[in-house]
Amino acid sequence: MSVKNAVKPILNRSDLTLEQKEALLGYGLIAPAILLVAGVILYPVGYNVYLSFTEVPLSPDESPVWVGLQHYQMLFSSSEFWSSLETTIIFTFFSDALATLGGLGAALLFNRKFKGRRIARGLMLLPYVAPLIAVAYVWQWLLDPLYGLFPWFFSDILGLYAGEIDVLNNAKTALWMVILFDTWRYFPFAFLMIIARVQSIPSDMYEAAKIDGAGVFARFKDITLPELKYVLATVFLLRWIWNFNKFADIWLLTKQVKTLPLYAYQTAFANYAMGQAAAISMVLFLALMGFVMVYVGVVLDW
Repeated sequence: MSVKNAVKPILNRSDLTLEQKEALLGYGLIAPAILLVAGVILYPVGYNVYLSFTEVPLSPDESPVWVGLQHYQMLFSSSEFWSSLETTIIFTFFSDALATLGGLGAALLFNRKFKGRRIARGLMLLPYVAPLIAVAYVWQWLLDPLYGLFPWFFSDILGLYAGEIDVLNNAKTALWMVILFDTWRYFPFAFLMIIARVQSIPSDMYEAAKIDGAGVFARFKDITLPELKYVLATVFLLRWIWNFNKFADIWLLTKQVKTLPLYAYQTAFANYAMGQAAAISMVLFLALMGFVMVYVGVVLDW
C-alpha cells in the first residue's frame, strides 16, 4: 500500500469517528494559543539561553560573539552574585511566610460573625488593590527620617531611640523594611484563598469536636489545619514564584536591596553586559524551577 493510500482514510473526514472529529476540533481551537505561547514565551526564553553564551556588543550592527560558559564561570566566582542570591532567598522566604501566616490569621478572624464583617473584609483588600507606585511612595513618606510618621512616633513620642535613622537607605534595615512592605501588601491574597476554604469546612466537624471536649487549639490543629494544608501549600508556592522574581516593589521602595532580578537589571542596563545579564536570568530561572519541582514533589504530595 502506498503512503498516499494509507494517509487518505485519515484525511477523509467522512471516515472519522465522532471522537476523532472532536479531537481535531480541539487541536484546531488550541493551535492559536500554542502559537501565541511559543512566540511570546518560548522564543524569548530560547533567545535568552543563546545570549547567555555570547558577548553582546553595544552596536546593533555587530553580531554577538560566542564565549561559551565564560559568563557562568564569572557569575559563580562573583561574591556579588552569591550575595544577591542570599538576599533573594531571605526576602522571598520571610515575606512569603509572613504573608501566608497573616492571611491565615485574618481568615480565621474574619470567619467569625460580627457586625460590619462585610465592610471589614472589603477594607482588608485595600493594600492588594491599591496602585503599587502610590503605596510605595506613601511608605517612603511614612519611613522618612525627617518628616515620616513612624520615626516621629517611635523616636519623639515613645523615645525608643534618639537621632535620625533612615531605615530605607540603610543596608542593614532596608531588607527587613522591604519584607514588611511586601507582607503588608500581599497578605490579602493569602486571606482570599484561605477564607474561601475555611468557609467550606463543614460545621458538623467542629460541633463533634466540641462534644468530645476538644478545645480551640485542638480544633485548629486537628480540623482546620489539615483541611487547609493544600491551600496553604499552594499559596506559599505561588507567592514564592512571584517574590523570587520580584522587581518593581523593591526598586520603588529602596535601592539598597539587591536581589537577583535587580542584579540582572543593573548588569544589563547600567553595565550594558547583556550576555552576563542573560546568564543571571538563566540561573534565576533554573533555581526557581528546581525549587518548584522539589516543592511540588515533596510538600504537595503529603
